[in-house]
Amino acid sequence: MCVVAIAWKAHPDWPLVAIGNRDEYHDRPAAPLERWREHPEVIAGRDLRSGGTWLGLSEAGRFVLVTNCRGFGDPQPDRVSRGTLVTDMLTGRGNYADPDEARLAHFNPFNLFAATNGELHFLSSHPEPTRTSLIPGIYGLSNGALDEPWPKTLALKAALLDWLGQDGGDPASLFAALASEALPDVGLHPGQPSEISAEARDTAPFIRHPVYGTRCSTVVALAADGRGIIEERRFDAAGNEAGQSEIGFFWPAGKQ
Repeated sequence: MCVVAIAWKAHPDWPLVAIGNRDEYHDRPAAPLERWREHPEVIAGRDLRSGGTWLGLSEAGRFVLVTNCRGFGDPQPDRVSRGTLVTDMLTGRGNYADPDEARLAHFNPFNLFAATNGELHFLSSHPEPTRTSLIPGIYGLSNGALDEPWPKTLALKAALLDWLGQDGGDPASLFAALASEALPDVGLHPGQPSEISAEARDTAPFIRHPVYGTRCSTVVALAADGRGIIEERRFDAAGNEAGQSEIGFFWPAGKQ
């Protein structure tokens, strides 16, 4: 993922709502959002090059997403794929199902949200490995620090707050926020010193570019009764919608 906003226990009717865009090279193959045949409780897309995923959930009461971090040099090709971390945490299996801080160094720089057993954790590998338990609230993340005020992150947090204020329901306004190509004139400027570097086109939530751009937008909404919906809209290299998936799921009591 490249920009996300998460409402964690910020509304009595909606214990978890997450929205985000995945930006990637258009020639990198990916499978659409679906239930995984080998793990039918897992619902996620899949990176067909590395085998991992960027965002997903499990009906065991798990939700995980990862973003990369900018400003720490070029990725090292011998590192474990960041998508493996998400996959292992969703399935509860593998070397990184419950990573400790030492193992975070096995990956290129990343940030990660993981909801499990009624708690939301934030993991970051850089500048130093950290794991933090988050209190209820609305959080935003792009390719920098948690809640760093990137304009597109602030825009998604505002959209999420508005949606919750209208008692939720129709995700149309959330997808509209994810589809915005507006370049704001406030917040971090590309030339402003930061741990991250961004070009002007990167400051909009939706990136339309024939080589590297927004590949999919995702909305996850979990209601207080444990029933939820995850919806993905996919886009081609021209930025046009190329597919859509919507899957219902259920989290048992005690997992929310």
